[in-house]
Amino acid sequence: MTAQIEPFHAIAVSGLAHRLKAEGRSIIHMEFGQPSTGAPAAAIAEAHKVLDSDPMGYWESPLLKQRIVEHYAQRHGVEISPAQIILTCGASPGLVLALNMSFAPGARVAIARPGYVAYRNNLRALHMEPVELPCGEAERYQLSAAALAALDPAPDGVIIASPANPTGTIIPRGELEAIAQVCRERGIIVISDEIYHGISYGQPTPSMLEVMPEALVVNSFSKYFSMAGWRLGWLIVPPGGIDAARARMGNLFLTPPSLAQHAGAEAMLCTEELEANIATYARNRDSLLAALPGMGLGKIAPPDGAFYIYADVSDFTDDALEFCQQLLRDTGVATAPGIDFDPVDGHRFMRISFAVSTPEVEEAIRRMGPWFAARSRRG
Repeated sequence: MTAQIEPFHAIAVSGLAHRLKAEGRSIIHMEFGQPSTGAPAAAIAEAHKVLDSDPMGYWESPLLKQRIVEHYAQRHGVEISPAQIILTCGASPGLVLALNMSFAPGARVAIARPGYVAYRNNLRALHMEPVELPCGEAERYQLSAAALAALDPAPDGVIIASPANPTGTIIPRGELEAIAQVCRERGIIVISDEIYHGISYGQPTPSMLEVMPEALVVNSFSKYFSMAGWRLGWLIVPPGGIDAARARMGNLFLTPPSLAQHAGAEAMLCTEELEANIATYARNRDSLLAALPGMGLGKIAPPDGAFYIYADVSDFTDDALEFCQQLLRDTGVATAPGIDFDPVDGHRFMRISFAVSTPEVEEAIRRMGPWFAARSRRG
């Protein structure tokens, strides 16, 4: 029997947003976690050039792998070999590869709640059991070494996400070290989702590889490199896992698009343009953090990184999906309901992505202010 997978409710909100846009409405898309900027200019220019000179085909770029090696050496002081890098069609296949090569059906894998919806659903699709650990305000919405140490029995694995989706919270290096120690002692395999690395606001984002070289690391060009539609990512595996990872990649996905690999290698050199995007996100974040409390949204997860505000809306509703849909219908501002990220308490939360332009954020604030002011408070 196949596994039962829950839908991604933000897709339904986005579908409504596109229907309203087709009717002529002005829509501000803050429901998905994707940059509104495109790929760096030099990456696009490289893609144009190779379209005329490269027949394309199944291919793994040695240059791209080497630049990823250099990236980890420069940013994290970590030495990896090109053979440890499995190029993937975005982070999503990287996560599937990591889970499939590490665990058998029935395995128990710990994840934070709230957390990215695909962790829970991919585990179920692979006939594994998600072990959801509630992480609220007291835990800064993040997994901890203490929580993993307290699990009885120990899970087979854990998925770490820092910065996290939907909250943007970052796990400090000291806590990562403690998590690594607990996982080694208890035989817990670590998969670290580092897709939002490079997007932070004053706080460092250490890689799990700095404290646990045997961890598996998923990353992507979709967020920091602003290349979501190019479908390019990577999985770093320990030396003993290379053969298992390559066998699965070759059979399940073959290779990522050749064009994306050419562009991605160039994008890794475009630091100035990419850091300008981060400066835009920082301005957008500051604007929302200043405006939302005045709307009645004062309980917000600490957005250390990524580009999300995860806000408690329980003063207004106990049905975040309906709330987000009504906000969209009335104001044209599309947001994501918390139930995607937390099936237990998510009905009290909404996620706002600020990976859009600063004028769009300012307009969203202008529209949402009167709407929230007109809403009745519960209780």
